[in-house]
Amino acid sequence: MSNQQVPDIHKQAVFHASIEKVWEAVATSEGIAAWFMPNDFRPVIGCEFTLQSPFGPSPCKVIELEAPHRLAFSWDTSGWIVTFELKELSAEKTEFTLIHSGWGAPEETVAKAGEKQADVRNRMNGGWEVIVNQKLRQAVEG
Repeated sequence: MSNQQVPDIHKQAVFHASIEKVWEAVATSEGIAAWFMPNDFRPVIGCEFTLQSPFGPSPCKVIELEAPHRLAFSWDTSGWIVTFELKELSAEKTEFTLIHSGWGAPEETVAKAGEKQADVRNRMNGGWEVIVNQKLRQAVEG
């Protein structure tokens, strides 16, 4: 078996919304709940919060915060890191990039899901596509 890790998930979208509006949607508890999952997030480095996922509560921790350009948090107990990067293209246009990193080896099992990393990644890759390009887009452009 190789030491190869499952590749990061990258999703990029350009939203017709100001960077402040997109930041509000991705870096506040209410904002995140509107397009992702219920949570008790606070935009503070080191803040421990919980995402209420379909698999049950996921412990998270804010590890990077640079308003309004970057937010990163650890997600659950498998070593996942979710990063949001925002880039102002104009007053009403923001480029948003989501990176879901910290995957293990393809054959390794994700405990909560009871499935292999590669399978969970493939499913989540599709899930993030919908979440970013439909749900988050709707939240910031709606």
